[in-house]
Amino acid sequence: MSDGMRVRREVLGDAHVDRAQARTTEFTADFQDFITRYAWGEIWTRPGLDRRTRSCVTLTALVARGHLDELAMHVRAAVRNGLTTDEIKEVLLQTAVYCGVPAANAAFAVAQRVLVEDGLIAERE
Repeated sequence: MSDGMRVRREVLGDAHVDRAQARTTEFTADFQDFITRYAWGEIWTRPGLDRRTRSCVTLTALVARGHLDELAMHVRAAVRNGLTTDEIKEVLLQTAVYCGVPAANAAFAVAQRVLVEDGLIAERE
């Protein structure tokens, strides 16, 4: 198994990667190979930042760009990388200042849905 695939599985989980691979077609195969080699094999494996920090940066970037589907996936990845629900909340609060309140509001909704689905927080606290 390549370093990229190993890290991708460690960060995103086997179930997510297996689903992505099962959906791979001739049309999308090159893209799947690209993200596995480049994002997961070249960037996520660099020694300059630990995975917790990379998750914080990734969450922020996804909020800033409004990539809410990817945000849901990376909230789960952030938990897998050791961030607590309180730390995720702090990252999202930080994004409210630098990315805008509407973006953070949407991100909080996505993160709450994911964290409730995964049993990490109560639906109503």
